[in-house]
Amino acid sequence: MPIYLIVILLIVILDFIWSQYLSYRNRRKMSTEIPAQLDGIYNKEEYAKQQSYQQVNSRFSLYTSLFSFAILIMVLSLGLFGWFDEFLRRYISNELLLTLAFFGIIYIMNEIITLPFDYYATFVIEERFGFNKSTKKTFWFDQLKGLILTAVLGGAILALIVWLYATLGEYAWLYAWGVVTFFSLFMTLFYSNIIVPLFNKQTPLEAGDLRDAIEAFAEKAGFEINNIYVMDASKRSTKANAYFTGFGAKKRIVLFDTLINDLSMDEIVAVLAHEIGHYKKKHTLQGMVISVCYTGVMLFLLSLFLNNQEIALALGGKTASFHLGLIAFSVLFTPISLLIGIFSSIHSRRNEYQADAYAAGFGLSESLISGLKKLSVKSLSNLNPDSLYVFFHYSHPTLLQRIKAMEK
Repeated sequence: MPIYLIVILLIVILDFIWSQYLSYRNRRKMSTEIPAQLDGIYNKEEYAKQQSYQQVNSRFSLYTSLFSFAILIMVLSLGLFGWFDEFLRRYISNELLLTLAFFGIIYIMNEIITLPFDYYATFVIEERFGFNKSTKKTFWFDQLKGLILTAVLGGAILALIVWLYATLGEYAWLYAWGVVTFFSLFMTLFYSNIIVPLFNKQTPLEAGDLRDAIEAFAEKAGFEINNIYVMDASKRSTKANAYFTGFGAKKRIVLFDTLINDLSMDEIVAVLAHEIGHYKKKHTLQGMVISVCYTGVMLFLLSLFLNNQEIALALGGKTASFHLGLIAFSVLFTPISLLIGIFSSIHSRRNEYQADAYAAGFGLSESLISGLKKLSVKSLSNLNPDSLYVFFHYSHPTLLQRIKAMEK
């Protein structure tokens, strides 16, 4: 067995075991008894429902992960990636078209395999606990639009990167880095204008007490904002949220209509103060810079694996190619990605504390705490997760950690 294949299989197996161990630790903390620290947040009936929701999702995640793991191990062990590459080479000689066909067909096959799981999660689990508001028609149209969007945008970016690596030699990764950076910046500025309308309707927040309160706070915080929109999230789910996107004149605040229905005006302003805090503390800019640096490192390392004959043989192929190198790299990069993810999560949680503190600095801590409690209970969030699970997976502190920090 080629050494590259042994290493790849070992990484896949260890990654699966580790992720399931963390999930097991998290499940072990589940109980029907309300922990003392949750007293006053969940009542007995709500907590029983929350624990049931978490247990169902955890078991479902275990089954789906086990299924995906078994498929991947089978494909790697039997050299099916290499076999598929050789099969396509009988009909396609152009390397760029070969790579697009390779990933395009694999993507469609993966979507077909995982579609029943997505359907079950939406129309069985989410519906059972009262979250799903999506119709079957909306679900299927979302799948179709997502498929087309991935084919158009993903295909165009992939084709350009493959062409760069094929024609520009050892410095191709620098040009690819520039392309990905430009695309990321473009999406940050125009995601809410171009992508979101394909799935949801956004309308300007109408004049009234809520808009006046938001604009009054923005003026107090020295934050110029004219673009405040409401998104019809309720057509898919009862879960509430809000987000901030863009830079400069493209800044936009988007409120889910469910957020407006579930929270009081003061609580909504407090949640938006938290989001504005991210902008004021330059967290958005920091995230962009970190993402750009991460992408550069990843693309450089990727360039070392492309057109490697040993990797092609390890995956069952006979000819070195961009697509086989990319698949091998995606697995071999896993330990590095895990390590980077740890520091990224630590940094993200620190930013969340700072954004909370920013809102609290305007006397909004009580409203923010009250709003976060409502959102957490409404979405049946796990407020008492395992600490190690939080360390590796949570980009936000737990609700209890945030409350304790603001109460200081």
